[in-house]
Amino acid sequence: MLRKWFAIANVVGVLVATTSSDLAHAQAEPLRLGFLTVRTGALAAGGRQMEEGIQLFLKERNNTIAGRKVELIIADTGGNPAGAKTKTQELIERNKVHVIIGPLATFEALAIDDYIKDARVPLITPTSAAQNDLAQQKRNDFVLHAVGTAAQPMHVLGEYAAKKLGYKRIATIADDFTYGHEGQAGFQRSFEDNGGKVVQKLWSPLNAVDYGSYVGQIKPDVDAVYAGFAGINGLRFLRQFNEYGLKSRIAVLGNPTCVDEGVLKNMGDEALGVMTASWYTATIDTPENKRFVQAVLDEYKVVPGFYTAGTYTAGLFLEEALKALNGKFEDSAAFVRALHNVRLTRGPMGPIRVDEYGKPILNIYIRKVERKDGVLVNTIVETIADVNQFWKYDPKQFLSSPPYSRDYPTARNLE
Repeated sequence: MLRKWFAIANVVGVLVATTSSDLAHAQAEPLRLGFLTVRTGALAAGGRQMEEGIQLFLKERNNTIAGRKVELIIADTGGNPAGAKTKTQELIERNKVHVIIGPLATFEALAIDDYIKDARVPLITPTSAAQNDLAQQKRNDFVLHAVGTAAQPMHVLGEYAAKKLGYKRIATIADDFTYGHEGQAGFQRSFEDNGGKVVQKLWSPLNAVDYGSYVGQIKPDVDAVYAGFAGINGLRFLRQFNEYGLKSRIAVLGNPTCVDEGVLKNMGDEALGVMTASWYTATIDTPENKRFVQAVLDEYKVVPGFYTAGTYTAGLFLEEALKALNGKFEDSAAFVRALHNVRLTRGPMGPIRVDEYGKPILNIYIRKVERKDGVLVNTIVETIADVNQFWKYDPKQFLSSPPYSRDYPTARNLE
């Protein structure tokens, strides 16, 4: 009997030792962080800024978060849906990543949504601002957004244009892809719900080089033009808008990326006076943002914008979730819950919390391009706190309506 007891004790001891060894091995395993960026094409400038944001974040932490080493695995999607799908599959199936940050563009995020849900690997999107499926009708708990939707700041700007600026008639022109569609839709809805009229809608291809034919179509009797551009397209449009002599006669409103700091540095007088709305500007007057801006300047010799700040903020979401788990990311369900429970009180963009759809509630800043000390900057005109994806609309009615698109809301006032 005694011999049998010793035998059982030995087996238990071996099991305990093995389990302890396995746990220690698991704790020593690095967090494999997949990163979807764009290094080629029209969106490459934004991709470079995204990489600067995550590289700075990890460097400041010596590539360690919540006691776990981080192995960063970067993949170039090429800025298209097919590339995003292929690279996401490689990150998950070949590299066995535990979490992914990215991609840049909305249509890329939509292309990988179902795969992410099936693979059950958390995805934190730092810049892709999909309103439709990812946040609403096809909610995916494995997708969490560190920044707002394409329409979120545009709801604010649409109301501001009608109520504060007093504009009555506006023409819109935007990139003809998902981000451009949803941003324009949010602006149009809010502007028209507050008494304004969108009398003209123009769409230009994402890879457009010349905007002369579009500028030439803009109605001369509008109060303003809404410009919804990504990448370098805002710069190209504004230069030709100015060359055609329209800048002195027609005001320009824009989405967050139209005059983002990443392209503003290459602009001149054509950008002066452009008013936009965004969840970030380098001029946010807080200690956290001032430190962040200086860190980016020191490291990369550039002023951070939309893409850099969004990616850095995605890192903060990851960090807070891992801290809540004491670094134990192996439980995927617990990891996802921790990400949804993050409440950021620090960081360059200001306070952020996530709604039940995985979308952030955050500050939106109305900005105006001015020249200060010889440099173009996005000066904050007004700060609107706690803006959610539904703005002032009833969430149930919002969700029961068709998703924002190229053709919704219906343009009732076109001439």
